[in-house]
Amino acid sequence: MSALELVAARKSGQLTARELVEYFLGRIEQHNTTLHALVTVTADEALRRAELMDQGQVDPGILWGLPFADKDLSHRAGVHTGWGSRVGTAAPIPEVSDPVVVAMDVAGGISLGKSAVCEFGLSSYTESEVFPPTKNPFSLLHGSGGSSGGAATAVAGGLLPLAPGSDGGGSIRIPAWTCGLVGMKPSRGLIPAGTGFDSLGGLGVPGALAHTLGDAALLMDALRGHRPTYRATGVSASPASFVDALEQPMRKLRVGVSLAHPWGDGMGIHISPDALAALDQVTELARDAGHTVADVEWTPRPGYADAFATLWRASAATLDIPAGGHDMLENLTRDLVEEGAKLSARELALALRELAEFETHTIEAFSPYDIVLTPGLATATPELGWYDKEDAERNFRQQIQVTPFSSFVNVSGLPALALPVSLSGQGLPVGVQLIGSPGGDATVLALGHQLSSHLSWGHQRPAIW
Repeated sequence: MSALELVAARKSGQLTARELVEYFLGRIEQHNTTLHALVTVTADEALRRAELMDQGQVDPGILWGLPFADKDLSHRAGVHTGWGSRVGTAAPIPEVSDPVVVAMDVAGGISLGKSAVCEFGLSSYTESEVFPPTKNPFSLLHGSGGSSGGAATAVAGGLLPLAPGSDGGGSIRIPAWTCGLVGMKPSRGLIPAGTGFDSLGGLGVPGALAHTLGDAALLMDALRGHRPTYRATGVSASPASFVDALEQPMRKLRVGVSLAHPWGDGMGIHISPDALAALDQVTELARDAGHTVADVEWTPRPGYADAFATLWRASAATLDIPAGGHDMLENLTRDLVEEGAKLSARELALALRELAEFETHTIEAFSPYDIVLTPGLATATPELGWYDKEDAERNFRQQIQVTPFSSFVNVSGLPALALPVSLSGQGLPVGVQLIGSPGGDATVLALGHQLSSHLSWGHQRPAIW
């Protein structure tokens, strides 16, 4: 059953919150030792909250007791936060929950624990040195992407019906493409609990991982809530309910198609035949649906690669590493922190200026279109252990070779959807990306919903299911 169907069953009295929690805790007990999707399981706390909800002492909200897991970068009061790092092993238990955790609670979700992440969410794969690597439910030899890899594996493997994630350079969309899920990165400013404006360069925002567009819309409604965004530039034009918006008649859209990315020729990027075939398939579906389709004329600014690398290092340098924790970091994280600390104010300012100009240039180039289609991953997700854990420059290049189409969307602040399309010859998921205009989150979800109805992907489940 989809998350929306589970909510309907709860509303009709066919299911209790406790029954839902017990079912998914059973799935976790059965499969988590294989998948390593969750690093902490809070079964007792979840069952207590479910009992209170069934007794009418807790507002069911719009999620009606749907289980989920907090990403292990977010604080939940009374639950250990590990950040996917040895540094986290000695961290104190937080006394206050982060806003995104509070938003999920207010919406009536029931947390079953913490989902696995890479160290401090800084890479596009989830192979922490603290816990066993998180595995792809479609192939246990392959990874799940990152940094929301644990959340994606948990949903794809049926351990959770849906899960929130966060996306600062592709950290929702990359695991979604890898694990055959819908992954929604919202517009900068849309989610009050994580606008993006509170992060360096405005990159990181919370978003949704789910099996269907309807489930993703439900989670987006939960994350957004009905609180105001206290930002002058916050997105305000979105509908009252993304779920309800999916039921509205679909207008004809201007759809652009692009293979361009901002990483230049020196990264060794090659787009696989599977990725191109998926893009062609979705392009034809959009054309068959009556939308106007054309190639996007966009030449990315050449300064992007260096500027983004500077910003990523600077972001690492802002991590709150406790005294004595520096030597506990993984090699790659330590390199990022050290290189970021060496940056001058002028270097950071120039990088931020370049990325601001990139944002303006990209939005202008995309403005003739309601949606821009790109490939998802350039290549199939690598096998576990493929990424170089010693050479930081090679590791960064490897990540870009797989994910060249993700980070520039964060820099531009645009909404983007990872849409699963097919399975490769290796039996691994292949997907595409739908990029919307500023504040065009509802349009992205609506087109994804329309296109997905013509895809066979909705019936695909991994063998571990």
